[in-house]
Amino acid sequence: MQDQAAPPVEAYPRRLRLAGAAVHLYTASGSVLGLLIVLAAIEGEAVTALWLVLATLFVDGTDGMLARRFRVKQTIPWFDGARMDDIVDYLTYVFAAVVLLWTTDRLPPGAWGWVLAALPLLASCYQFCRVDAKTDDHYFLGFPSYWNVVAFYAIVLDIGTTGVGITLAVLTVLVFVPVKYVYPSRTKLLRSLNLGLAAVWLTSSAVLLLQYPDPHPVVVVLSLAYLVYYFGVSIWLTVAGARRGASDRVESAA
Repeated sequence: MQDQAAPPVEAYPRRLRLAGAAVHLYTASGSVLGLLIVLAAIEGEAVTALWLVLATLFVDGTDGMLARRFRVKQTIPWFDGARMDDIVDYLTYVFAAVVLLWTTDRLPPGAWGWVLAALPLLASCYQFCRVDAKTDDHYFLGFPSYWNVVAFYAIVLDIGTTGVGITLAVLTVLVFVPVKYVYPSRTKLLRSLNLGLAAVWLTSSAVLLLQYPDPHPVVVVLSLAYLVYYFGVSIWLTVAGARRGASDRVESAA
């Protein structure tokens, strides 16, 4: 029987192994960006912090594709890039985002502010530790902790503490609801469309920052339209997948 074992690391060219190490460093750079977001937030530089938020979104949206392109699992098998990615994502998507909401007074004062700040932190601790948080068919299970996006809109659109509080509470509940959310760079269905729209959203978000504090309504609508699409297509694909599964079970039982 032919040996199906992966070739030893030494079998890969050195340049490919070095490229894999560079990709890991690229992912790790997100932790530095997370620190810079927190420092900018503390210093009252909200716009600077939001530019850094967009930078972390770009890094996180591209490092996985680079990792697969340069076969990092094969060339550096002893290093768990997925674990590092989760650590960096928690820092930038969750912790830094909550700090930004806190320092820009987007949370109510007193005990309610503490409670609302704790909700994303605790819910995301749970989510990031679930072994099925990323499904085998490349979806996120439950709201995928986009608290940095919440912080972005809260500041750019000048949303008050009540609106932010309701949003945090609702999205915290959705972390535990098993809807399969699109993973733009990996979900196979509509992948090209999802990637294209995500790029348009990132561009429109940069324009919103350039126009801050008086964003153009057309750009606002364009940016928010992507969020509507993202939630809508995620729910549609979840329902369609559930129906297919139920139909398959009925056919197999017949």
